[in-house]
Amino acid sequence: MPQQVPEFRFSDDALRLRQFLYEYWCAHGHGPNLRAAHQATGLPRARLIEVYRELDLGLICTVDQATQNANLLKLQPFSSYPSQVEVFVDGKFHSFAGCAMESVALSRMPPLAGKEVRLESYCACCLAPVTVVTRDGEVLSRSPALVLIHVSTSPREWNTTNIVCMCDSMNYVADAEHAAAYERQVSRRGVLFTLEQAKRFVADTAANRMWRYDWPPARVVPERIIKALGVDVTSWGG
Repeated sequence: MPQQVPEFRFSDDALRLRQFLYEYWCAHGHGPNLRAAHQATGLPRARLIEVYRELDLGLICTVDQATQNANLLKLQPFSSYPSQVEVFVDGKFHSFAGCAMESVALSRMPPLAGKEVRLESYCACCLAPVTVVTRDGEVLSRSPALVLIHVSTSPREWNTTNIVCMCDSMNYVADAEHAAAYERQVSRRGVLFTLEQAKRFVADTAANRMWRYDWPPARVVPERIIKALGVDVTSWGG
């Protein structure tokens, strides 16, 4: 999934597969295999893989391109593998979120409407627990009280191959001092988001994901993203 992808429209097959993937993941807490996707869409194997790659290009999912079964690594806002954020719905473990930033928008998905979505994570610096409780996109509570989201990669580094490293760089921290300590640990400077700033950053995605069937592909245009963030981006040269 490179940067600066020219604008394009998803095919009808891609829109159908995307809708199925969202519904399946919300229902089961994990992604489907090719057979389940075939049964739901009627698409043959070769076409399914083509469409997965189309969704990958449009920043809907992350496919392991080296696999013969188009293995899903991510379907934003979810992760197929253990990430830094565990998601609990109505008190029960549901899934792993793609990253701290994505987790803020997760409760806005229609199948989760009205449900309490608890995010269990940890401070990137010291691994002390972090808990954020959300419902319908609103933050109901947070612990610690000064918890922030630290982003240690610039949009100029996002999605140069896929979004795995980008998501890995978006972590909760207990406060600004813990963020500074984490930066020393990883030898990288980053930027900080309050949960309210993070909510604004993901607001467009939250308002469209599953709410708009024909939601167009997303694109990574670094300078546009940096200007739109609304946070101090001095560390990125912004």
